Amino acid sequence: MPTRLEPQDLTRDAAFKDALHGKTGQNSNSFMNMLQKDKSAQKLAVDEYFKHWDEKSAATETPEIRDARKAEYATLTRHYYNLATDLYEYGWGQSFHFCRFSKGEAFKQALARHEHYLALKMGITEGSRVLDVGCGVGGPAREIAKFTGCNVVGFNNNDYQIERGTAYAKKEKLYPQVTFEKGDFMQMGFPDASFDAVYAIEATVHAPSLEGIYTEIYRVLKPGGVFGVYEWLMTDAYDNDNPEHRNIRLGIEIGDGISNMEKVDVALKAMKAAGFTLEVNEDLADRDDELPWYWPISGQLKYMQSIWDFPTLVRMTHVGRGIVHRFVGGLEMIGLAPKGTQKTADSLALAADCLVAGGQKKLFTPMYLMVGRKPAA
Repeated sequence: MPTRLEPQDLTRDAAFKDALHGKTGQNSNSFMNMLQKDKSAQKLAVDEYFKHWDEKSAATETPEIRDARKAEYATLTRHYYNLATDLYEYGWGQSFHFCRFSKGEAFKQALARHEHYLALKMGITEGSRVLDVGCGVGGPAREIAKFTGCNVVGFNNNDYQIERGTAYAKKEKLYPQVTFEKGDFMQMGFPDASFDAVYAIEATVHAPSLEGIYTEIYRVLKPGGVFGVYEWLMTDAYDNDNPEHRNIRLGIEIGDGISNMEKVDVALKAMKAAGFTLEVNEDLADRDDELPWYWPISGQLKYMQSIWDFPTLVRMTHVGRGIVHRFVGGLEMIGLAPKGTQKTADSLALAADCLVAGGQKKLFTPMYLMVGRKPAA
């Protein structure tokens, strides 16, 4: 069973963050941050992460291989975000999630609306104490705090993201309304009944067990409190005996640091097993939207709604990814970028292709919305 992070674990992780990232946690230039990583620490992170995927395929995958990944979910996730955070910020922004799009709506506006919608469905109110599970660098935490007036505690197990999230909150004059804490979300260090509300945006997919993480969230909620989640799930159309389906699922897992992705029915059962009264459950990706949720990573700039989105979205096209691949590879060859930067970027590109395929074939959703309430005492 996983345990709460002990002081020695916290010290170890903080020391590794300092060794790998140096002072880049305070630097907003994410591309330059990628190039300034310590080469030996980067190699360790690359080796620790990709050992779970190298020389493995959907055809040879066994339950034992998946169990080994689940057993090391915390280390896998931590090193994934050590490697991917700067690439995420460079290519996407500070809100690490997908969303629905409306005609004429700018990319960042759509991301914010998606966060507002979750807060609305949960009924988050001004002054309430809210936990963001798997908060990334705090883009949604800051947006929801501004939108509702609540106080948000961002929680994850990556020191670099916590450092960056804290810096952004202070820059936007949101600290201490928005704060961050380090820990293992499977066994959080908060007392029982600590929060009025808890949300997770495309983060609890990193858990080795959805029932386990939902049960822990239930514990830290006050009676009558609410939990809202946008969950990454394989849909009912996914068939694990279909090789194409398995390749799509594994490609998403490889490029997104996921030890074990589940189907919709598993998530619904997990919410009920944890004790929640389910108030909302809907696959928002299944709405009949003119603009598909995956279009920014599909390379189809015809969907672009604002010229101001072009610099961000062109990086997501196949041409843009190819340029980054070659440029970063060249920098690695001459020693200006640490080894493994290109490999990490390539894994994200693989994930993007598999996410698009999963979305087009209706095998995968990044936004299965569930809102559950803990019964009042």
